[in-house]
Amino acid sequence: MKLCLKDQLFSETEIRLKVQELALRIEHDANNRPIVFIVVLNGAFIFASDLIRYIQNDNIQLDTICTSLYKNDMIASGHVKLRKDIDLNLQEHYVVLIEDIIDTGRTLKYLSEYIMNKYKPYCLKICTLLDKPSRRVVDLKADYVGFTIDDLFVVGYGIDCCEKYRQLPYISYVEQIIEDN
Repeated sequence: MKLCLKDQLFSETEIRLKVQELALRIEHDANNRPIVFIVVLNGAFIFASDLIRYIQNDNIQLDTICTSLYKNDMIASGHVKLRKDIDLNLQEHYVVLIEDIIDTGRTLKYLSEYIMNKYKPYCLKICTLLDKPSRRVVDLKADYVGFTIDDLFVVGYGIDCCEKYRQLPYISYVEQIIEDN
């Protein structure tokens, strides 16, 4: 499969500036409390690594969680499956769940309820680089949103298609998918 990418939706510079802005907001809201960042793998790892470097708080912890929502790389099944759980104790901590993109909201809704019920943090905030509110099928609102986008199929800056295109330093949208013969 090959993708025909349209123009850049967000440049490397635009992303960097937005990530810095989000980091400042998170830092302000945490108000010098220790912060635990939970990164949703695999898509959010590039965004998360850039984001936490801009946080000026000496008491940061980082963990990851991984889910599966797709039957294959293109079609969502609607059922969230937990593939890797959190290792840290989150009880009474200020927790920020970092996601690359919120589409239907099913994954983040599941994760936020799961974390609140199992780990009982002081608070749980959701931070996403991209938000597609027009695709939402559950009641979910992120606390920190980088960019709100239309219903576009996007790749780059950690966001993949069939595990490809994550390495792009910018975000583009897919104009056409060409199937291999």
